[in-house]
Amino acid sequence: MRMMMMVEFPLEPFNAAVRNGTAGHTMKKILDDAKPEAAYFGERDGKRGGILIVDVAKPSDVPRLAEPWFLNFNAEVRFRIVMKPEDLAQADLEGLGKKWG
Repeated sequence: MRMMMMVEFPLEPFNAAVRNGTAGHTMKKILDDAKPEAAYFGERDGKRGGILIVDVAKPSDVPRLAEPWFLNFNAEVRFRIVMKPEDLAQADLEGLGKKWG
């Protein structure tokens, strides 16, 4: 299942990782393991953050995807189900509208 994984980093320990030169290497290692469909990083509520699109085939995938961010950066991680337009097209919105509207 395609999920949007939202990661928010507290200032520490991320600042320390930037200062000692390990932030980029650690993030690359995590991303290489997670193999996201897409990954974007920027500001989130005044902190560093990222949005990754990942495949969660089974519930037990969640710790594999989240723990590296927790353990390395004390990050907060949230997951939301997302769809591409072709996924939404398979939802039969017209049929649901007739049934429930």
